Amino acid sequence: MSVVVDTSVWIDLLADRHTLQTERGRALIVAKHELLIGDLVLAEILQGTRDQRDHDRKLGMLDGFTHVTIVDRHIAIEAARNYRTLRALGITIRKTIDTLIATRCIIDDMPLLYSDRDFDPFVDHLGLRSAMS
Repeated sequence: MSVVVDTSVWIDLLADRHTLQTERGRALIVAKHELLIGDLVLAEILQGTRDQRDHDRKLGMLDGFTHVTIVDRHIAIEAARNYRTLRALGITIRKTIDTLIATRCIIDDMPLLYSDRDFDPFVDHLGLRSAMS
C-alpha cells in the first residue's frame, strides 16, 4: 500500500517527534508500505528550513521516499469543485494546498497520513481515506 504523508507529519518525523501519526508512519515503514511525499509537501518542508545545511539534510532524508506530483489540470479543477462542495456545507478549508493534496488522494484512492484537522471534512464528506484507520 502507498500512503501520502502530509507536511506536518513529515516535519514531526524529521524531528523524531512521537505522535500518533509519526508512530503510524514508522509502523508503515516497518511493514514495507510505501510512504509518498508530494511535490507541494516537499516545497512546504523546504521553505521551513533554517539554512542551506538544514535544507540539504532534509532534502537528503526525503529523497529516499517516493515523490508524487500533486497538481495537474484535472486535480486543479476537481480541487475547486471539492472546495465549493465543502463551502456549500458551511466548511471553509484554510489552505489551497490542503485541498489539492486531499483531492489527489481522493482521485487516486490513496490514504493520507495527516495531523491537520483541515483534512477531516474531506474524510467525512468526500471520501478521503485516512491512513490512521
